[in-house]
Amino acid sequence: VQLVESGGGLVQPGGSLRLSCAALGSIYMLVDMGWYRQVPGKERERVATITDGGRTYYGDSVKGRFTITRDGDNNTIYLQMNNLTPEDTGVYYCNVDYYPDYVMEERLYNWGQGTQVTVSS
Repeated sequence: VQLVESGGGLVQPGGSLRLSCAALGSIYMLVDMGWYRQVPGKERERVATITDGGRTYYGDSVKGRFTITRDGDNNTIYLQMNNLTPEDTGVYYCNVDYYPDYVMEERLYNWGQGTQVTVSS
């Protein structure tokens, strides 16, 4: 499964961006998809994820500002980021957690290539 990300860029504090991530390839059962953020010198942190059933998770720093949604027909997720702050700056990676076939003996985790988000005046 290949993840195709888009939507990063440079935005001023208080602005908004929308990230998208499409999972291309064969997925028998999707467990969840989501976004993780990494800045130099820090571990990659989970920003927001959404399960196949629509249950969402948000990191404490983004609650109330970010919204994750999913287009189940196309295995595509979106991250609407509002009221951005410089602390949101980083490389955002899309992740998919899934079973590739009906045997369900192997559970896979794929990462996208990352998209840069920079919040600066």
